[in-house]
Formats: sequence, C-alpha cells, structure tokens
Amino acid sequence: MTRQTRLSLAAAVGFVVLALLIAVLPVPYVIYSPGRAYTVAGLGPDQDPVIRLEGIPTYPVDGELHMTTVAVTRADAHTSLAAAVFAYWAPNRDALPRDSVYDPGKTTEQVRAEERQMMDTSQQDATVAGLRAADIPVEELPVVSAVTVSGPSHGRLAPGDLVLSINGQDVHTPDELRTRIQAQGIGEAVQLEVERDRQRVNVEVITVASTQDPELPVLGIQIGVGYRYEPTVTFGVSHDIGGPSAGVVFALAVFDLVTQEDLLRGRSVAGTGKIRPDGGVQAIGGLQEKMAGAEDAGATIFLVPGANCSDLEGSTTDMQIIRVDTLDDAINGLRHIDDPATAGQVPRC
Repeated sequence: MTRQTRLSLAAAVGFVVLALLIAVLPVPYVIYSPGRAYTVAGLGPDQDPVIRLEGIPTYPVDGELHMTTVAVTRADAHTSLAAAVFAYWAPNRDALPRDSVYDPGKTTEQVRAEERQMMDTSQQDATVAGLRAADIPVEELPVVSAVTVSGPSHGRLAPGDLVLSINGQDVHTPDELRTRIQAQGIGEAVQLEVERDRQRVNVEVITVASTQDPELPVLGIQIGVGYRYEPTVTFGVSHDIGGPSAGVVFALAVFDLVTQEDLLRGRSVAGTGKIRPDGGVQAIGGLQEKMAGAEDAGATIFLVPGANCSDLEGSTTDMQIIRVDTLDDAINGLRHIDDPATAGQVPRC
C-alpha cells in the first residue's frame, strides 16, 4: 500500500467517523412538528364527548370544533444535527433552541407537571370565559392557590378552597381577605368558611408571624382569584396533553354547548390561543404546526390569536382565518364569516 493510498484511506475513515458523529451526537435544539387535532365538541372520530356540563341545559353541536397540538421533542430526548437541520428547512416544522422551550435543569416529570397545571388553569379560565359570554352568572371569590407545608394552614386548607367569610364576615376579593387576616393578632385563631368540592366547610387556623415581617400575621397560604358558578364542567383531555393553548377552543365549546345558537352550522373549525377569564386571547407557540394538523383533520376555518398574526407570514392555507383578540371575536367571526353581507366585519390577520 502506497503512502498516498494510506492517506486516502485514513481520510475516508475520518470522513465516515465524522459523518457518524454528526448524525448521532445531540445538539441543543427541540423539534416542533404537526400534532393531532382533537375534537372537543361535535361528532368527530372520538365518540365520547371531551367536555361535559351538568346542572345546566345543554344543546347539540352541529359541526366539529378541534383543539390543535404540536409534537415536541421530550425534555429527556435528544436531537441530532441532521434532524434539526431537516426540521429547520422542512415545511410546517421548526427547530428551536432547547433553553427557549425547557428551563435548564428541569426533569421530564417537572416539565409534564407544569404543562398539566397550565392545562388545568386553561380549562378553568375557559369555563369562566365561555359561561360569561353566554351570560351565565360567574362569581369571583378569594381562593387558596397554595398552602405552605410548614405553615399553620397545612392539613386544614387546600388549594382550590374558595374563601367565603372570615370570623363571620363575608369576603369578596383577595385584597379584602388579606386585609382581614392582617388585622388579626399573631397567635390568634381565625375562623374561615370555605367552599370545597361544592360543600361548605368551617376551618380554624392560628395566625403566625411572617418570616419577612415579624409583626405581620399570616396563615401560610397564597391567595388568588377564584370563581363560583352553578354548572359542573369536566374535561376529558388526556393527561399526555398539556399547556394553555387550547383555551380559546375550550371556551368556544362551552359557549356553544350552553346556548341554543347553532354557531358551527355543520362546519369543521379549529383554533388555538391562550384565554383569560375575561375573554382576552393571548399568543401561543407552534402556530404553523397546529395549522398543518388542523388541515389534516379537515378543518375549513382556523382561529388565530391576533398576537400571532405575524407568524402567518409566508404560509399558505386553504382554511379561512379569523383573527381573535377576544372570545367575542371568535363567536362573531363564526356568525358572519360565511355571510357575504357581513363577511367584511370578520377580523382577519
């Protein structure tokens, strides 16, 4: 074997080794690709209804309403350079820096728990927004949002408890409850009436001094805004699905189920967007991937958060797009989009 042959062979071997390393070594990116669209209202392939309401009249839905998802590389999975490059150039896919999607150091279990919590919050906020849009009464009350394990409320109060009164006096806002607690003396017993699982419960808690201010009495709880309403609403969404971006579709489904109006009118509608209890819509990620999943499911109308309209640049779709800055935009858009006389009133991106 000549010296030139040996050099050529070594170069070839080195190239193959380098190519293999490039193919298998992980890079710090996460791949977004189109996920499945799930029917949350109407007669889709999943015959069991995703959203159930009890304690209030409901009405049939004529059409299909889909929530959209994105398939994302798991927090404990790796992405190769070849896969990241393909996702970057392929249509309806994307490669994003891992740190922009997952906080460094968090385990897969922590990520899933946070995403599930965001889904639970989204369902609650969507229920409130949907009921309010249908003019069904919703009452705001202080709610226990968290309980300190080492605090005096541990084992007595629980996250989700709606606080109705303190020492026999009704409370209506978180600030009012905080003021009443801080008016107590340290070491005093506080009588709370809370609503838990729709049952009224009386609880006694002894105040302690705040770790940040020794003269400030606290109960070892975090207080937020909670909601009370007559219907019971349950969501049959798989625990494998998380995040807040189905809020708009959930709220629209609740509205359509509790009103006699035929909002879908036999159409297949999909959408995305985080929703607030007041009906405001916020931006989400993975818009292009969600739209691709909606088209695969046969949707003809897609709801896009107004803050995401710029993400549509360069995309093509046969679906009609409705811009939604509020839940009312989604409702009115579906009312008018197929009417030539009023289609011009529909907000667009």
